[in-house]
Amino acid sequence: MSVTKFLVPSAEDMFADVEIHIVDAAPNVLMLIGEGGNIGVSCGSDGVLMVDAQFAPLTDRILAAVRTRTEGPLKLLVNTHWHQDHVGGNGNMKAQGALIAAHRNTRSRMSTEQFMGAVGSRVPASPPAALPDFTFTDTLTCHWNGDQINIFHAASAHTDGDVIVHFGQANVVQMGDTYFNGMYPFVDIDTGGSIDGMIAAADRVLALSDEATRIIPGHGALSDWTELQAYRNMMSGIRDAVANLIARGYSKEAIIAARPAARYDAVWGGGLLDADTFVDHVTTSLQGQ
Repeated sequence: MSVTKFLVPSAEDMFADVEIHIVDAAPNVLMLIGEGGNIGVSCGSDGVLMVDAQFAPLTDRILAAVRTRTEGPLKLLVNTHWHQDHVGGNGNMKAQGALIAAHRNTRSRMSTEQFMGAVGSRVPASPPAALPDFTFTDTLTCHWNGDQINIFHAASAHTDGDVIVHFGQANVVQMGDTYFNGMYPFVDIDTGGSIDGMIAAADRVLALSDEATRIIPGHGALSDWTELQAYRNMMSGIRDAVANLIARGYSKEAIIAARPAARYDAVWGGGLLDADTFVDHVTTSLQGQ
């Protein structure tokens, strides 16, 4: 799928063959893989807490997958950020009775038209029925299904409204699009993202994790501490190489031509972005500082 279709879908029939797959991250914590951002689910006596909702045409399939594991009602939906592959199903989930929580910048982004320069597209404002019901600025703690779920803001990372969800007792962390497992990440600089914020988000999760922690990325397979560390090192290595070239007076075109991501490309180059596009984003981020 192209970057544009991935972030700004153009037709419902692109979802016709999508299936929802369930991965057990921990007892009573699920990871759902479909089309778009991965979904996290806490199941238990308090009902279903869901993290992200993918695209609207997939709602029925998402809920059907959840119901194979629990009959509990959907009560709370957490948005990790504003992109449509994570919040497109908001309105449908709210119609099922869910309240929606998000960082205040996410609600602000959803409330007005946004321009995504990376894909050259405008994203219209979400309808009122799809907007988060309550917002926070730094942290939110939910005592849910026997766990303490800490939700905290990752400032200026993938966007300006990213949140990370830590299922404490389950030892699971959901990172949204601050983590693209096995691929170069997309940094949405137009809506407040930065490469330094991406690295800082990875550092924060690494600090609260251990070798047994399971990490749900925004995209890619269920992950762990070792893989997240490799991802962090890749971002830091490319960031430092680009910063060095900027300090030496290279233009953006010359930086891309110097191929500062070359030694990482065999492992990280098979995803949403190619190396040149990621280096472009890193350069723009650093020059903007």
